Amino acid sequence: MAELGKGVTAGKLALNVQKRLNRAQEKVLQKLGKADETRDSAFEELVANFNKQMTEGSKVQRDLKAYLAAVKAMHEASRRLQDCLADMYEPDWFGKEELDALVEEMIEKELDNNLEDTDTLWLDYHQNLTDKSLLGLDTYLAQFPEIKARVAKRERKLVDFDSARHHFASLQKGKKKDDAKIAKPAALLEMAAPSWAQGLISAHQVAQTNLSYNQAEEELGRAQRIFEELNVELQDELPVLWDSRVGVYVGTFQSLAGHQEKFHREMSKLSHNLNDIMTKLEEQRQLKKDATAAAKKGGAKSEEANHSQASSPAPKSSVTNGADADLPPGFLYKVKAVHEYTATDNDELELKVGDAVLVLAVDNPEEQDDGWLLGVKESHWFLKKDISAKGVFPENFTQKV
Repeated sequence: MAELGKGVTAGKLALNVQKRLNRAQEKVLQKLGKADETRDSAFEELVANFNKQMTEGSKVQRDLKAYLAAVKAMHEASRRLQDCLADMYEPDWFGKEELDALVEEMIEKELDNNLEDTDTLWLDYHQNLTDKSLLGLDTYLAQFPEIKARVAKRERKLVDFDSARHHFASLQKGKKKDDAKIAKPAALLEMAAPSWAQGLISAHQVAQTNLSYNQAEEELGRAQRIFEELNVELQDELPVLWDSRVGVYVGTFQSLAGHQEKFHREMSKLSHNLNDIMTKLEEQRQLKKDATAAAKKGGAKSEEANHSQASSPAPKSSVTNGADADLPPGFLYKVKAVHEYTATDNDELELKVGDAVLVLAVDNPEEQDDGWLLGVKESHWFLKKDISAKGVFPENFTQKV
């Protein structure tokens, strides 16, 4: 027999073509209502659930992949933004070293209490979502094509079964008619033949009819067996697959939520630190602005006083000390708190980061402890113009401005 390809012969190809033609013919007859169709409403519901499950699972998979792509894009955008911040942050601004360290931490963040090095938070987040959520969903969906192919094969075998059933029924009906005509010559050949030959012809016709009938019956049994094997397997597997979707979705989204929570918790710490640096930078800018304004105001008053004295000398009792009139007695210089300090005694001054303090001279320098200063908060002085709230504080918790 001629070979048409690897494992494919002309006979096999012809058989497959004939099967497709028979199925097409059977489907046409069923649609026209000329042949009945075997229906199983319970199985059709299973198939509808299967198709719905496959569609929903594919959508979750597609959207999860889009989410992962967005995480990757956000990672790149965040990196570029942090690099931009580090590049534009001028060296003389407050917190330059802290900012550089923070940006580096955002890019090279270590987890698990630094017990082992890991990738960046973003890469770790992306990898965890891929390994724990997407791969599980991929494995779940990987079984659908094979089952879909078996469902389609069952449909084809059902058409074959119906076709064989109809063919057998047709032969069965024809056999009954032939049995009724056995004693009656039906053809001119039979009528022309001798009486002794007519019996042979009838016997040959009966044998041919019985052969076709037996072949059709055998084909019907084979088609029914193949169909029922597939049908029983799918009847068992499809409900189990349908129920499995709950566990798959729970695992997928529980893992997603857990890694989201961990990632945002760690990123929140870094964002909080960055916010603190920006807040302190703004406070420092405001302090410098206020100091500059005060210096300009004091210079203007001093110039005005000098001009007044030069043009019209005032009595000795009315002469003031220029800008000193706006500052507390004994004022030396101003400092800003860079660390919080909690007072432990009544004569101590409590500090918060960013507080401006006017340092005052001590009445008896010998009684002043080393490393401690005496002062009053600038906000209190400008509000009440008294130094009743003065107190001592550690010098190394402040810096001069």
